[in-house]
Amino acid sequence: MQKIVKQVVGIDVAQKELVVSLGRMYDDWTPELYAGKAFTNTQKGFEKLMQWVSKQTDDLVCVRYVMEATGVYHEPLAYFLDEKSQQISIVLPNKMSNYMRTLDVRTITDKTASEAIARFGLERKLDLWKKPKQIYRNMKQLTRERDQIVEERSMVKNHLHAEESEAYPNKSSIERINERIRMLNKQEKAIKDEIAALVASEKEVKGLVEKITTIPGIGDLTAAIILAETNGFELIRNKRQLASYAGFDVKEKSSGTSVKGKARISKKGNRHLRKAMHLPAFAAIKHDERFKAIYARIVAKQGIKMKAAVAVQRKLLEMCYTIYKTNDLYDREYLKKKEQKGTVVDLNQESGQ
Repeated sequence: MQKIVKQVVGIDVAQKELVVSLGRMYDDWTPELYAGKAFTNTQKGFEKLMQWVSKQTDDLVCVRYVMEATGVYHEPLAYFLDEKSQQISIVLPNKMSNYMRTLDVRTITDKTASEAIARFGLERKLDLWKKPKQIYRNMKQLTRERDQIVEERSMVKNHLHAEESEAYPNKSSIERINERIRMLNKQEKAIKDEIAALVASEKEVKGLVEKITTIPGIGDLTAAIILAETNGFELIRNKRQLASYAGFDVKEKSSGTSVKGKARISKKGNRHLRKAMHLPAFAAIKHDERFKAIYARIVAKQGIKMKAAVAVQRKLLEMCYTIYKTNDLYDREYLKKKEQKGTVVDLNQESGQ
């Protein structure tokens, strides 16, 4: 009789629904998908999910819940399962999309997606998800709230410009728009002050922010966003994984000699991280020789300034992780020291190309 050695609950998470597939691995390494059901993405749905899984699985073998990181919709379920002391793994969307391309799946539905997640969990050794520290959860909420305020203010300013460009501007309308802008400015300042107070409240976080901000272009707010969105790099194992998580990993479409697509970043990752690195990259290019050299080399080779800027964004983010791992400060004299030692600096490696 075959023995079950691994059990996985694959969950495709949507805003209102959880589509679930159960899988198990036998001792001869044969995977089997054997049950499926849908539940509401609510507290009551989570409870019914656990009850159903308990009836469908072997009590003597540990069950692993595996889901995709889908914005914020997966978080309530993850926190619920964590409180119930369940094993959880959360997979990056680009990893799942790459894996699904290896399967013989012609039509992608919620059901086939949950089955693919379950199969992925059976075949791979996945890291256990850890609940973010409270400080990083609070920082994420605040930095994302600020981002929404900045976007809203930009829209209001565009409205103001349009109103002022009218042949006969309405003075009372303009005053109300300016009042909204002042209110948004006040709210943004309050949020930034709250973020600064949060960072200062924990010595470890404060020290990490101080080290990261030695990197050119990285300010306190950018450092806070990076730490908030990565949970203090808790589940990041290397720079490649970090680039993938942010959506800076490169995808290229090619087939023999007939099809050759342009290499592009996937953008299937955390857009908040990518957005946070945009302005710091231009500041780094302007004020630091290391990033200026990376930018100049790619522009000379590719002729595309934005592609070079994106390479610097990726490098800046990876440098933040390096600072975290080494617990050291950024060395502005890096290139000069390499030249003095007669070492040839590989800018291809520097830029992550």
